[in-house]
Amino acid sequence: MRSVSKALAGVAIASSAALLVAACGSSGSNSVAKLPASKVPQLSYMDFNLNFSAMTKLKILATHGTGKIAAILPDTVSSTRYVEFDAPYLGKAMTDAGLPKSDQIIQNAQGSDATQYADAQADITKGAKVLIVDPLDPGTGEKIEAYAKKQGVPVIDYDRITLGGSRRYYVSFNNVHVGVLLGDGLQSCINNWKVKSPKVIVMRGDPTDNNATLFADGYLSVLNPLFANKTYTDVANPPGTWTPTTALTEFQAAYTKNPDANALLSPNDENASPIIHFLQTKGIKPDTFPVTGQDATLTGIQDIISGYQCGTVYKPIYLEAQAAVALAMYLRADITPPKSLVNGTVADIDEHNYPVPSILLTPEWVTAQTVQSTIVKDNFVPASQICSNATPASGQPTFASDCTKYGIS
Repeated sequence: MRSVSKALAGVAIASSAALLVAACGSSGSNSVAKLPASKVPQLSYMDFNLNFSAMTKLKILATHGTGKIAAILPDTVSSTRYVEFDAPYLGKAMTDAGLPKSDQIIQNAQGSDATQYADAQADITKGAKVLIVDPLDPGTGEKIEAYAKKQGVPVIDYDRITLGGSRRYYVSFNNVHVGVLLGDGLQSCINNWKVKSPKVIVMRGDPTDNNATLFADGYLSVLNPLFANKTYTDVANPPGTWTPTTALTEFQAAYTKNPDANALLSPNDENASPIIHFLQTKGIKPDTFPVTGQDATLTGIQDIISGYQCGTVYKPIYLEAQAAVALAMYLRADITPPKSLVNGTVADIDEHNYPVPSILLTPEWVTAQTVQSTIVKDNFVPASQICSNATPASGQPTFASDCTKYGIS
């Protein structure tokens, strides 16, 4: 996960490399009979859905493996998703796959490198045969994976890849495509909101996070040609962060130097939220200053329907959680996951572009017009929360009236 400047590093490419990956023999020493090949469930990455029905196909794997599966999430600050969605979805996926509660470990490192590493060590000591890890930073990810490898425990990189690491598989969304959606979404909003002479502040996530690099590769592939032909003006490029308060500070500094800026590429909803509030205090009106986002948070959706954020990249986390747990169930049973499940690779540029077998899922751009058919339909954020009567800004309509406007119920 070191900072990367090469364009399109880590772009997902279709590959049959997954066929060459040997399953970990972590459960080879137990007395459970290995499942005959004819009985191995042939799951596809396209089988996952909101009702988790695909996970029930894996119950036979639960009885042909031993040990725990541990999932270690990074923090509760960079995105609320880890508490609100990842943790419960991972637990449901494990339970529906037939993994006993006693063999399930789901933790959050609360932003501490030392805690995340200590959790991994303790989990393996307690009998974890597979780790699902969303690393806080590159150093911690590599440290965890090196330790786990020595113990014969495979690691699945979850959401963020650890460049230079020794993980067995990677599960995420196509992160370059996430960035393309952000860039296309901003361009569409600028056109729809009739922003004249667009002057764009381009922000990014933490430069040590490879996902942030891939997002930037995507949205810059859309924006750079517009900057080059003078259709848009690139007025500022703050260094990047996943801490919302820091993002606000970076934006305020850029906006002070460029008070005529009138559009913002923000890499996620959490960073966008305090910036939008700041713009409201400056008297910015709805549908005039486009701001992008990602993760489809409650605040992000409310900012969208009230006209302050033009859209968000929605990543159905229930798909990602199921994909990670499915891989873990195969590994726990000492079985190579089927090629129909592992649908691509991502290049580890810190390891000579080694193609990491990956499950790469498809994100979606959501606007006010599509909140009902995506976010609400999936119960990702309930309409009852979105349509509260809180006023988004002085003199603006309530969220309840915004919901009526867009048919959200």
